[in-house]
Amino acid sequence: MKLISRLLSSLFFVFGAATAQELDYSRAIHLDAEALAEQGMVEGYSRLLPELKTYVAAPLFLNEKVDAERGVYSVLAGGIVQQIFPSPLGGNAYESWGVATAALFGFVNRQLLTAPVKLYAVNSGNDLIGIFLTRRQAEAARKTLKRRSDWPYLPAMQAPWFGQYH
Repeated sequence: MKLISRLLSSLFFVFGAATAQELDYSRAIHLDAEALAEQGMVEGYSRLLPELKTYVAAPLFLNEKVDAERGVYSVLAGGIVQQIFPSPLGGNAYESWGVATAALFGFVNRQLLTAPVKLYAVNSGNDLIGIFLTRRQAEAARKTLKRRSDWPYLPAMQAPWFGQYH
């Protein structure tokens, strides 16, 4: 009976049936939204590059711009400039954490438009991680994770939750 159960589970996985499954946290990439917002976008992006290169032949170059005189931190990738600090949405310093998260995930996911995966966020703040998932994997994980705040999400430039389920 156990052999049949394992065989059926394997078939569901191979043929993409939507079975409830937890996230494989061993594939998670720690990003820390605070570090991203404090001139850590290039470092965070470099942690994502090894897996991003499996889906994108020539990943974008991400460049940081710091205007120390005005106290402005921005990033540039693919012709898009995104101000990170101070928050362009008008909120406090903590809001820059969400802005940095949305910007980094946006830069990556724009490169993955034709790929089978997207870069999903899990958690936020200092516990922010990124994990490459198919839509089906993200939906399956939501079925097993009880707390909505633990669900994988696609960050968005909208305060105060920036796309995170709550």
